[in-house]
Amino acid sequence: MMKTPCRIIPALIISAMIAATLIPQSSAHAEKPNVLFLIADDLNTALSGFGHKQCKTPNLDRLAERGVKFENMHCQYPVCGASRASIMSGLYPYSNMTLGNRGTLRASMPDVVTLSQTFRNNGYFAGRVSKIYHMRIPFEIIEGTSERDDPLSWDDAINIKAPEQNAPGELTNWSPKDKESQNFTGVVASGGDSEHADGMAADRAIEMLDRVKDKPFFMAVGFVRPHVPLVAPKKYFDLYDREAMEAPVVPENDLDDVPAIIRNYKRNSTTYGVTSESHKGLLQAYYASVSYMDAQVGRVLDALEETGLAENTIVVFTSDHGYLLGHHHKYQKQHLFEEATRVPFIISVPWLKDRHGRGTTEITELVDLYPTLTDLAGLPAPDTLQGTSLQPLLVDPQSPSWTKKQAFTISRSGGESIRTAEWRFTQWGFGDAGTELYDLKKDPGEFTNQAENPEYASVLKKLRAQLNAKRESTGFQRKPATTAEKKGKHKPKK
Repeated sequence: MMKTPCRIIPALIISAMIAATLIPQSSAHAEKPNVLFLIADDLNTALSGFGHKQCKTPNLDRLAERGVKFENMHCQYPVCGASRASIMSGLYPYSNMTLGNRGTLRASMPDVVTLSQTFRNNGYFAGRVSKIYHMRIPFEIIEGTSERDDPLSWDDAINIKAPEQNAPGELTNWSPKDKESQNFTGVVASGGDSEHADGMAADRAIEMLDRVKDKPFFMAVGFVRPHVPLVAPKKYFDLYDREAMEAPVVPENDLDDVPAIIRNYKRNSTTYGVTSESHKGLLQAYYASVSYMDAQVGRVLDALEETGLAENTIVVFTSDHGYLLGHHHKYQKQHLFEEATRVPFIISVPWLKDRHGRGTTEITELVDLYPTLTDLAGLPAPDTLQGTSLQPLLVDPQSPSWTKKQAFTISRSGGESIRTAEWRFTQWGFGDAGTELYDLKKDPGEFTNQAENPEYASVLKKLRAQLNAKRESTGFQRKPATTAEKKGKHKPKK
């Protein structure tokens, strides 16, 4: 039997004593704690409370002050459908078999018990407003539909119908080379907040809060900004001086050392054609959309206070994945760089007020949300969950009992990545189509691929073994990359 080193025992005992003292069990609550889950769409860490120099998010900053910031939180798949399915199932994408934006979680796993369904099965009202599972934005907002929703997850589900890029106002496409639906259309919209999608979502959420305030609830509210089209009322654009917008600084030859399979995918020069001047307009539109979304979060938080629900409601805010805005000469998602995998994440637990206002840089994953919320609410969770409860970090941001040391993210074309405190290792085509290794201590921008550097051979070997073990732990059976993928000629399906 392995003995625990004596020097570790006091720290573990102290941590356990703190947890026992500060984290009440369900029996200690006169009422079941409510859950308000807020999720943005295509939002990277462009929040002022997360250190962004230009984007203004006072309401989310306020939430961070009354909660704990997770500053090293990573998604499991940088695209909406797969990431949201992972969040709601508590499973990695290889396990829930929801990859990319095709299909639905329920079709892949008919018997899955989702996050909100667990609360629903334990006497909670479960409600959805706007996008929680994958939706085709902007089309389903224009139509007022949610074709890939999961009805078993909700007692009530509200769709939003809004004009999106058809809203009155000044419309500009900041990526003229891109003719797809995901181009960077910005709309300086006329009218007020409630004439557009996220304002409407806030309105419906506030109404739902008032309607269910006398019963325990799990309420999920999806905001679609800053997903394109970048629609926001003019007052949010006016928060930003277009000429002062600062684009990411990227070496000219940044992509010369990445595998061919990913080199030109969503690359500016081949896909978007954003110029240095139009980039400023794009950033202004993105930040305006973020500030508009932030204001709607603030309205919902105010309503929570006004209805007297804040003292018994756990609030979570996050995004489904990150987003590139010219980083690495690329745009949008489905990449495995830091800007695509890392997301903002805040949890506010009312009975942990003396822990609020802190942040943690420990490695965490969105798959951890499901077990965290059931843990905090004292509910039984499916034993199939693959995440780890974040509860220790809510008490102590540097908790010695937190043992997760890597985040696992996958993407298109057999792309897989693990992020540790010191390294990012990525392989494509399950290793057959090239690899990337970044020394994050020396190269936090992930600009120099060290995969072919013999000085890093032992690190590369170790991380490859860790990544392969993580994949195999999900029961995934690998399929070799095709010849086209190895040569970088693979064209992803739209």
